[in-house]
Formats: sequence, C-alpha cells, structure tokens
Amino acid sequence: MRRFALIGWPIGHSFSGKYFSEKFLRDGIADARYDLFPLEHIANLPALLSEYPDLCGLNVTIPHKKAVIPFLDELNETARETGAVNCIRIRNGILTGFNTDVTGFENSLSGFFSAPVPADLDREALVLGTGGAASAVAYVLRKKGIPFRFVSRTPKGGNEIDYHSLHGLKPFLIVNATPLGTWPDTDSMPPVPEFVFHQGQMVYDLVYNPAETLLLRSAKFHGAQTANGLEMLYLQAEAAWEIWNH
Repeated sequence: MRRFALIGWPIGHSFSGKYFSEKFLRDGIADARYDLFPLEHIANLPALLSEYPDLCGLNVTIPHKKAVIPFLDELNETARETGAVNCIRIRNGILTGFNTDVTGFENSLSGFFSAPVPADLDREALVLGTGGAASAVAYVLRKKGIPFRFVSRTPKGGNEIDYHSLHGLKPFLIVNATPLGTWPDTDSMPPVPEFVFHQGQMVYDLVYNPAETLLLRSAKFHGAQTANGLEMLYLQAEAAWEIWNH
C-alpha cells in the first residue's frame, strides 16, 4: 500500500483528504491511501518519515511551505525560484520538493481573466501575505507580466507595504494568500479597507473553506468579481499526483 499525506498546522479545514479518497475510489486506485498528519513543528518531519516508511509523497500546507526546504534533498526549478514547497516526492529515500501551487493558481487564474479590466482601475495587483502561498502567486504574476505589491502587517521594505498604505490604490486584482477567514475563524479577514474594493475588480481568495469568506463577501458587495481557492486546490492536487507517479 502506497501512503500519501498532508502535513501542516492546523489541517482540520483541509479538503485534501476527501479529494484524494474520492479520487482513489472513482479511479479504482486500490493500492493507495491518503492521511492527514497535523505537524505543529517541521522539526518533527524526520520522525514522521521514520514512523511511516511507506510514505511516497506529501502535500505541505501552512505554515511549513518555506520551513520544510532544509529537510529536503532536492528542489525542482519552480520550487527553487519561489522558495516554497507544497509537494514532496519520496523515492528511494530521496525527498524532492515541488511547487504545484504555481500550476494550480496559474491555470485557475487564467479562467478568471475573462472580463476586460475596467479603465478606472490600476493595472496592478495586490498580494495579501508574504508566506509560501504568496510566493507561488508572485511567481505566476511575474510570469504573466502583472506588476504587484505584497501587503503585510509587518512589511520589510522593498515591494512590501502595510494595510495603512492602501489609500488611493485601485488595483484590478487582489489575491489573498493568507489563511485569514479559514474555517473555523470565518469572522476574520485581512484588514483591507472597504475603499480598496471597486466595481469590476477581481478578488481571488486562496481560502476555500468556507466557500465564500468574509473578504469575498465584502468585495462582492462593492461590485468585485470573486473566486475562491477550491479550483486551485483541485488543480494542484492533480499536479501532485502526476509528480508522485512519474
């Protein structure tokens, strides 16, 4: 039996286990199982690998997408460039890191760009957060030639600003790459002032549980187009499965 799993903390909100269990049943994959391993400290990863020597692949979620890298033997080019890993292939004792968030977000975002950008909005994106998910989002935006800035409570300069610096900005795209709003903390959201939301703007929340976060409800109220991260989850999961099996 081949074992695959998700590591992160917390992971009770994740749909990954359900997705892969249904996939195995639907596709008649009888030699695989998918587990959820809550891992508060990434330093415990070697012990986990020793306990489950049948592990063939891991998905990695918050807060370990960057912290896991020192525990790996290899990185593919995308993981190296983003500095973040959400997929690990385990083969012959070698741990190789990949970033399938890039694949999932890029393919999902392409479908989101169906409508023209309103003329009164800036051709700039705001990426909320600076963690591993934000790195994947930034990689895709650079690839598409979309200028962007990171927004953080504690900006470190350069291309990062804080939420108090959003006055006067009218970005055509906002991407939430923080976990704020994830179940069970559904009453929380990044502190984006309401004046930042505009008619025709696109607001993409990587959170998918709940299906509509407080951020998306606020953006929709002001006329923005909205999307959650469920499609991205499915796309990155299929990309991970391809990596694990090739």
